[in-house]
Amino acid sequence: MEWDAQLFSLINGLAGRWPWLDNAMKAISDPVSYFLPGALIFGYWLWKYRRQAVIQAALLALLVLGVDLIGAQIKQRIARPRPCRALQDVHAIMGCGEAFSFPSNHAVNSAAGTVFLQSFYRRITWIASPLVILIGVSRIYVGAHYASDVGGGWLLGASIAWAFAAFLRRIRRQNE
Repeated sequence: MEWDAQLFSLINGLAGRWPWLDNAMKAISDPVSYFLPGALIFGYWLWKYRRQAVIQAALLALLVLGVDLIGAQIKQRIARPRPCRALQDVHAIMGCGEAFSFPSNHAVNSAAGTVFLQSFYRRITWIASPLVILIGVSRIYVGAHYASDVGGGWLLGASIAWAFAAFLRRIRRQNE
C-alpha cells in the first residue's frame, strides 16, 4: 500500500514545521482535551432532555466501550506495525505507542459516538462530523496511524453505531 505510506508522509511531514500546529494536533489527538467540552455538552443535554439524556449517555458509553474493545481485538489480530515503527523519518510527536496500528481506535470511537448521536440529534452533524475528521487527521499528523487505519476505524465505528442505533429504534417502535 504505497499510497498509504505516501499520504502518511505528506500529512506527517508537516509535523515539526509549525509549533502551534503541532500543539493543536496534539490537543485534538488527546482524549483528555474533550473532558471539559464533553461535560458541558452533557450538562446541557441533561438539562434539556433529562431522563432521555441519561439513558442515551449510558448507551453511548456502552457503545464506545464496546467498539473500543472490538478495535483493540482487531489490532491484535491484524498486528500491523505503526508507521513510526515501520517507516523512516516519522515525526512521532506524541511518542510511538505500544499497540498496533489498524484500526485507529480514536477513529473508531469518534465515528461511533458521532453516528450514534446523529441518529438521535441531527443538529450536531455540523460540529461533530468535522471533529471526527480532525481527530482522524491528527492521528496521522502526530505519526500514530496511516490513513487506512483512520478510514478503517471510521468505517468500523460508524457501522457498529449505525447498527446499534437501528436496533434501539426497532426496540422503541416495538414498545410503542
